[in-house]
Amino acid sequence: MLCCARYSLQLLQPHPSFPGGATCSCSCSSPSSSASGSQRRRLHPPAALSPTTSRSAPPLTHPPDGGDCPDEDGGSDDALLALLRAHDTDAAYRLLSSNPSLLPSSPTTASRLLAQLSLGSSSPDAFSRVARLLQSLRARGALDLLDANSLSLAAAAAARSRDARLAHSLLLYMLRQGFLPDRRAYTAAVARLTQPTKALRLFNAVLRHLRRAPPELVSPSCLPDTVAFNAALSACADAGDCRQFRQLFDAMGEWSADADALTYNVVIKMCARAGRKGLVARVLERMLSSGLAPCATTFHSLVAAFVGFGDIPTAERIVQAMREERKDICLLLRAVAMECDDVPDVEQGAALLDDIVTGAKPDELPLLPKAYLPNARVYTTLMKGYMNAGRVDDVVALLRAMRREAETVPASRPDHVTYTTVISALVAAGHTARARAVLDEMAAAGVPANRVTYNVLLKGYCQQLQIGKARELFEEMVTGAGIQPGVVTYNTLMDGCVVTDDSAGALALFNEMRSRGIAPSAASYTTLMKAFAASGQPKAAHKVFEEMERDPRVAADRAAWNMLVEGYCRLGQVEAAKQVVERMKERGVRPDVATYGSLAKGIAAARKPGEALVLWDEVRERCLEEADEELLGALADVCVRAAFFRKALEIVACMEEKGIAPNKTRYRKMYIEMHSRMFTSKHASQARRDRRRERKRAAEAFKFWLGLPNSYYGSEWRVEPLLEGDDDPS
Repeated sequence: MLCCARYSLQLLQPHPSFPGGATCSCSCSSPSSSASGSQRRRLHPPAALSPTTSRSAPPLTHPPDGGDCPDEDGGSDDALLALLRAHDTDAAYRLLSSNPSLLPSSPTTASRLLAQLSLGSSSPDAFSRVARLLQSLRARGALDLLDANSLSLAAAAAARSRDARLAHSLLLYMLRQGFLPDRRAYTAAVARLTQPTKALRLFNAVLRHLRRAPPELVSPSCLPDTVAFNAALSACADAGDCRQFRQLFDAMGEWSADADALTYNVVIKMCARAGRKGLVARVLERMLSSGLAPCATTFHSLVAAFVGFGDIPTAERIVQAMREERKDICLLLRAVAMECDDVPDVEQGAALLDDIVTGAKPDELPLLPKAYLPNARVYTTLMKGYMNAGRVDDVVALLRAMRREAETVPASRPDHVTYTTVISALVAAGHTARARAVLDEMAAAGVPANRVTYNVLLKGYCQQLQIGKARELFEEMVTGAGIQPGVVTYNTLMDGCVVTDDSAGALALFNEMRSRGIAPSAASYTTLMKAFAASGQPKAAHKVFEEMERDPRVAADRAAWNMLVEGYCRLGQVEAAKQVVERMKERGVRPDVATYGSLAKGIAAARKPGEALVLWDEVRERCLEEADEELLGALADVCVRAAFFRKALEIVACMEEKGIAPNKTRYRKMYIEMHSRMFTSKHASQARRDRRRERKRAAEAFKFWLGLPNSYYGSEWRVEPLLEGDDDPS
């Protein structure tokens, strides 16, 4: 029995084009009945299998002809099926679109239509027809008409069209129905899924079903190969999961999937993610000892790993050895590995990688089968290391060297990624004029800039408050270069309007973006809210927030809620801000340090020190570990101004425990200006002096912390000693 209860919860929120609530053929709710039914359906002779009933997908080539399969609907699908058999898929889809009642009602027609549409979906627009067909079949409850081959083709097409969510739902649906998907379908989905944990759960689910299925019913095209394992191993590296990486690497032998050069490239990535610098240096030697020839990506992975470690000298030595066409690069890597062998404290999970990499003979030094010259990708990676280290001049110098070397080695010619990296380094250093010059050089060299390149330079202009130049560059991008702006482009320009306090300009850009058919992102709404909040228009920011909640394409995240709270707090409207925080909690969004920091500033602006005491208690209860200098400093300011010295001492003590140095000079000045004449009345009654005793004691302790003269030691502040039992000089 193929049981998928362990991962069936993944389908509680499926892709909108595909169901997640289909009945699982291996449901565990009634073990006895489901087991017998599942056994009867699966354990039949292979000769009885047909294209529409096979439980594993045949190779993904062409849809089944179905010529010998009778139409179960008595001829209602004849016109549609005739067009499909003539391979006129476009005409068949037009016929279906013109008359929704012609929705396929037989397994042959439904499976063939989905298969042919999937094979012809080479672009996202073409794949939309596949998604609409699935929606229609789902609405009619006819998804059970589809066979394994058509579902696998649809999943593969979804992954190619970058709709990994739909591909994921399709594959899980197949497993729940007892189908075994083709390896190219689940390999593409695993490689495309942006969440590595979800990709690993999918791959492990496929392996579990393959292990439990009767061998005679499993098509060879369903078994995982090296490419499939490489995609899963890459997901492990992205997730930083050394333990599962080792398990999958060991499982490759079980499925006769031999490691190749790409596998060891992923091993480099995993070792780098685990912080195993010494193992990274040994991977190349392990590859050569196994008889595998490295590829260009291998050296790029090595350079990227050492750049990630911050070891720029080793990355430089590797690149220089490649330029010198040396074949003994393992020699310099072995020296790096020997330096790292003495490093202790390796985590238990990271130690699992040792057996994968070790195994080379220490007495032999393997040589490269040929010389590998550095290409633009390797140089660009080294350039990013210079940029991260703040070595802007080295970034520019490397660009010049690449252009000279490209005259003899075309692979070293800088591409758009290289130029964008240089522009990013110059923008980060504040050299927008030099960055603009590099953009002109890029055009002169015949390397077309893309949207990302322009976005980087636009961001530099906005950060430098050069909004005029940013708008000129935007016009050049649209009209001159013919590059259509994206949501990031408009978000960058809107952020520039926020910096220059131009809320009207931000609103105009937001409306222009929507008029171009560009869907706003969550950052778009939040930036517009920030513009209104900064200009003192919290109600306008609230309207933007309400529109964001109505937009089904985005979700109001914590940043949007915090921006709404900040908008009210800037004007001291604490009650309105507190109402927003309560709504925020009701929606399941937990307030964070930024939320409480805005409330603290709002309390200070509203001159409501009593609210600060309540807020401090909530901060201590909910997020004291995450509290930062801005939040604690704002609370301390309110308490000092309101003469709540006991609370002020609690807050500054918390700051000192966190390694945050309180601004004693500021607090000393505040105390002298606002509270130096406290408790000096000579006409206070005894009852009043009794009530002030605790406050006086806290004030003296606070003065002691500030270094001001106080009752704890004699000074010019108060020369005569305190009488026993008299804590108030008034």
